[in-house]
Order: sequence, then structure tokens, then C-alpha cells
Amino acid sequence: MVLQRLQKVIAEAGVASRRKAEKLIVEGRVMVDGKPVTELGSKVETVSNITVDGEPIERESHHTYIFYKPRGVVSTASDDKGRKTVVDYFEDLPYRLYPIGRLDYDTSGLLLMTNDGELANLLMHPRNKVAKVYVAKISGQLTPEEINRLTRGIELDHRKTAPAKVKVLRTDHKKKSQIVQLTIHEGHYHQVKKMFKAVKHPVEKLAREKYSFLTLDSLVSGKYRELSHAEVDRLKHVD
Repeated sequence: MVLQRLQKVIAEAGVASRRKAEKLIVEGRVMVDGKPVTELGSKVETVSNITVDGEPIERESHHTYIFYKPRGVVSTASDDKGRKTVVDYFEDLPYRLYPIGRLDYDTSGLLLMTNDGELANLLMHPRNKVAKVYVAKISGQLTPEEINRLTRGIELDHRKTAPAKVKVLRTDHKKKSQIVQLTIHEGHYHQVKKMFKAVKHPVEKLAREKYSFLTLDSLVSGKYRELSHAEVDRLKHVD
């Protein structure tokens, strides 16, 4: 019989992150085969009956999708303002999906949706430094020194951003704007917008075009496709 750590099973079921699952265990809110389990590191059999707050967890097969998030959509499961969320696009599927990370309400582009808690935790952990490529329309035109500042890292919210890659794709001299590609390996709140704002070039429009090796390919806004097993496996071993 295969044994797995209890917090891993809970996370993979999409109930909570592994860290939150550990908290649930310590708080005595998890039961295995009718008995409370409060010891971290406890292992369970694959056929064990597990409940959280009295509700049995459902062990779903794992699915991960690449989604072309439109602008004007919230990257959460629900929204208290009644705005459309990324989860709304997956209502017809028989399993619950949630986003890996977030894109701002007014930012479009590539977002991964999954019910694989382990994969989500892996990709969002800072040590894995997953490359994310954004294309921004900015006000004004970057100088060589400003490009160097973005490349070296900028002090934001009392911390310095990691080195980034910057490539000017197009300059519109008449409208006094530029299209700039920015590659980062972090995902702090509003990071891309704040980086450009720090060099006095506010973002007018923003899209994420690449996540690790994944691109939107022929997807159109609001559509998605499921990742193959090979793609998921490659994500789990991404540098």
C-alpha cells in the first residue's frame, strides 16, 4: 500500500496549500479514518478516508490548463464586487481549478489554472525563479540608463528586484510611447507596473506572453487548452 504525507494529500486535493494544510492538521481539524491526526509528517494510505472540518476531501485526477486571461477579469475564485473571475471560464469542467499566481485585473495574457496543489506550490516558490515574459506599452521612451536600472534591479517596497531582461520592441515617436518586453523571475504585487513607474514610464497596457517555456501559441483571449503530461512534467523540472 502506498503511503503519502497527510499535508501533501490535502494540498493535492485542492483543499489548501501545503503550509495551510499543516496548520489545519496542528489545529486538529483533520481526521483520518474517523480519528483526529495532529502530528505533522503523519502518513496515510491512498485509500484512507480523510476529512477536513468534517467534510471528506475528494482526490481528483490532476489537470492543468494554459489560459489566455482577458483584461477586466479577476484572478481569483470569487469577487466581492461581482466582477468576472478566471474560474468562471471553467464552469463546465467537472473539477475545481484555481490560478497559479495572479495577473492584475487590467492585465491580459498567459495564466496557468490547475487543481494540482503540489505543482502550484512548486511554481510559486521563490527559489524556483520561473521566467515570466511581459510585453508592456509604456509612456515615453526608455533611456539607456533607465534600461540599465531595470536590468540591474530596482528598489521597490524596501527590497531590490532581481535582475531582469529588457528589450525595446517598438518606439512610436508620434505618440511618445514604446512597446517593451520585460522578463522577470519574481511575481511581487504589481511588480512590472512598479518597475516602469520607478523609471518614470507608466504602463498603459500590459500582457504576459510567456511563462517558463509555455506561450499562448494560437490561443485567443478567453480560451484555454489542457497541458500534456509531458508539459506538466517539464514544468516540474523547470530551472
